[in-house]
Amino acid sequence: MARPMEFDRDEAIGKAIAVFADHGYEGSSTAELLARMGIGRQSLYGAFGDKKRLFLQALERYNAGSLAQTEAALAVEDSPRAAIEAALLAFAVGPDVTPEAGCLGVGSIAEFGRSDPDVNAINDAAGRRFKAAFAARLADGVAAGQFAPDLDPEAGAEFLLTVRAGLKVAARDGAGLDRLRSAARLALRGLDV
Repeated sequence: MARPMEFDRDEAIGKAIAVFADHGYEGSSTAELLARMGIGRQSLYGAFGDKKRLFLQALERYNAGSLAQTEAALAVEDSPRAAIEAALLAFAVGPDVTPEAGCLGVGSIAEFGRSDPDVNAINDAAGRRFKAAFAARLADGVAAGQFAPDLDPEAGAEFLLTVRAGLKVAARDGAGLDRLRSAARLALRGLDV
């Protein structure tokens, strides 16, 4: 009979996210993961299968949380423009955020590119949802006269996802909230043309 898990699986995945966000997949040793997660090697293999499957679960969880944060920010503001700015900066504001910690989603794309089908599937699914959420608010903004009348919301959403990735990299490099906000506002001005 298998022994029951003696650790909180969700908490362990949360700690794995931090390790992978800090060091990437290749740079995260099994020993460091075990130490940070507070589990033994057998627990890792029994609960998650192996380091790669742990990474994929961590990436899925990270992307789900990031999507929820972005979708919530897009829904809070009545003004589509203000909502989009809030969503671009959602990762950097709030009491429990550490923007310099890095983004596991952006980091995984930088590390793997398009070389891993499992990573691609997770990031592509998240990307479609991010794009749809931004495109919907951009369409609202065009209808409200807050953006250029001929703006294609789909193309604008692709642009915003690129800006968002750049903001996350800048935050990782130590950019403060004022610098990030200034960059986000400048990017939004590009949608007025």
